[in-house]
Amino acid sequence: MFGKILIANRGEIALRIMRACKELGVKTVAVYSLEDAETYPVKYADEAVCIGPAPANQSYLVMSSIIAAAKNTQAEAIHPGYGFLAENATFARLCAENDLVFIGPSAESIESMGDKSAARETMKRFGVPTVPGSDGCVETAEEAAAFARKVGYPVLIKATAGGGGKGMREAHSPAELESQYKAARLEAGAAFGNDEVYLEKLVAQPRHVEIQVLADDFGNNISLCERDCSIQRRHQKLIEEAPSPALTDETRRAMGVAAIKAVRATEYKNAGTIEFLLDPNGSFYFMEMNTRIQVEHPVTEQVTNTDIIKEQIRIAAGEPLSCASRAPFSPNGHAIEFRINAEDPDFAFRPSPGIITAFEAPAGPGVRVETYVRTGSKISPYYDSLVAKLIVYGQDRHEAIARAKRALREFTIEGIKTTIPFHLKVLENKAFNEGTFATDFLETQMGDVQ
Repeated sequence: MFGKILIANRGEIALRIMRACKELGVKTVAVYSLEDAETYPVKYADEAVCIGPAPANQSYLVMSSIIAAAKNTQAEAIHPGYGFLAENATFARLCAENDLVFIGPSAESIESMGDKSAARETMKRFGVPTVPGSDGCVETAEEAAAFARKVGYPVLIKATAGGGGKGMREAHSPAELESQYKAARLEAGAAFGNDEVYLEKLVAQPRHVEIQVLADDFGNNISLCERDCSIQRRHQKLIEEAPSPALTDETRRAMGVAAIKAVRATEYKNAGTIEFLLDPNGSFYFMEMNTRIQVEHPVTEQVTNTDIIKEQIRIAAGEPLSCASRAPFSPNGHAIEFRINAEDPDFAFRPSPGIITAFEAPAGPGVRVETYVRTGSKISPYYDSLVAKLIVYGQDRHEAIARAKRALREFTIEGIKTTIPFHLKVLENKAFNEGTFATDFLETQMGDVQ
């Protein structure tokens, strides 16, 4: 096991990793921007190193500063969390060149899955179901139009280096295609420095269902069941739950088998997530692989009694998975996660940075809160708006929903606007309660809060 790990992140995920390290007896190093100097994770860590001013491209994204901080503090490994450098193959390779262990997959795995078009082709070769799509990148609007005529509208234009819904556009007719194609390329270039796109047939009213996987160097490749992430706004997840209310036991097994095929196809090691689209007929299709820990990992932890962060660290330290003997997993109970963002849902989810003047988290049976804030904490405009994650667990989905209503009403955050009122509206929605929603939930069910 490692003696000391540097956490190359901030906020709730940095604190989550630090707590796992403390339980494993591993010392931690926090890195922070000047904007984050007074945050709780910086104070919680055993050591802390300032790496620059507030903008991420001058601090959390400066690889040389993070490597130097690790070397100067004698850290043996770096955990990237999610976002920032978590899926950056160059950073993973730089860690190795400096005799630091990157707690995640290899640079080669990140590269192979980071190119969405190439990843889809790999999945096809290994028998993982995929949505009909273009053969590689589409270089011109004319090529895009030819593909759309072949498979029929609607089509989805996607950045090959995409993530978080950026560089993604729908085209429902020939009249829309050229403008949407150009818009997708512009956004992809601005967001990722790579404007290449590919096209897929757009699956109508799909659900977004993903499989959490873990793989070590001892031949253990396991699936930790699924999460349903269909409640989204502009491809950004808002609510996640496990298990999915849409899956039968047969589909769950088939999806798990497909996910393990994907892991073996890429010789993947560490934690990852295979994301699928599930159509209304029960067919599923590979969408992409996320080569990092996910924001929504706690719901899987709750229904499988597994600490995914600890397993990541064990794998990176060359140890076998501690949970391998319990595979194959079946979900036990039901968990739902609500992302509490500093946003105003009454004004198109407009960001709401500021000082938290009062903060009181809910408690009681089956309630878990992941956060880095306290009363007096500053929510910065420089970073992601996530303030906290509320995770509720129940014996079944009905109890989890009832518990969520109680916990959200107990949750006090003052001084800023948050998405708590939005979540309470979702919990009163009939389609949500019946589990019959798809990724168009906000458009079809919650038009007044878009």
